[in-house]
Amino acid sequence: MTWRKARFGLFRYDSGYSIASLRHFLGWLVSAFRSREDLVLENLALHHIQWPKAARAGAVAAGIIYTVFALSWVPRIVGEPLVYDRWGNFFEQLSIVSGAMIVYACTSRNDSGRQPKIARMGYTFFGICVISFTLEQLFYLSATASFVPKWIPPGQMFWAITTTVALALAAIALLSGHTALLASRLLTLMLIGFALLVWLPTLFADAHKMFNWAGNAQNLAITGAAWIVADFLAQNKSHSSTSNP
Repeated sequence: MTWRKARFGLFRYDSGYSIASLRHFLGWLVSAFRSREDLVLENLALHHIQWPKAARAGAVAAGIIYTVFALSWVPRIVGEPLVYDRWGNFFEQLSIVSGAMIVYACTSRNDSGRQPKIARMGYTFFGICVISFTLEQLFYLSATASFVPKWIPPGQMFWAITTTVALALAAIALLSGHTALLASRLLTLMLIGFALLVWLPTLFADAHKMFNWAGNAQNLAITGAAWIVADFLAQNKSHSSTSNP
């Protein structure tokens, strides 16, 4: 994901996952869905979720829909495998699916061994997606720099390179499990910065351009997925601390 547009032993399943963070994530997904001209999810009202069952249903809906969006890029990848933009768009959609997988796993009854596996899979997928975000910014570094507001010192290319390095470090931390919680929180904060400094101003500059609305919605949905990952890690850390005083 550019400006333009695990260590498994670390985890223990925690069914008491923060519902507050689920509301944030699923609310952002509603905004992302509404940016699609062919999709209306008014009846789901995910941004008012109060119960795990509703959160689980919303996660299933989000996971299915964004899986379809991700798969829609596969023919383009096959047709132009050397154009990384096609891969980048696939992994942007997959990152949102990853968050939905974690939400589903953490709000399901712990009556089988599937929930921890689904949560771990979602977490790992998200880490892989962060690798893709890094590569996408790297391959399109000049385009990335052009999206940085010119008034932010010391310069556009500086921040393009800095955020690309930050994404690479976040991917390493997430997939290795070393300082993963800190990395996920900093990643979420950086994505919020993208929203406030890069994407939100585009709406004021040209509110009639669909690209600006889609970019804002996509960035917010991915930010929500990152937030879910951070909360997931925090809950597992808390659970581990309680189990091992």
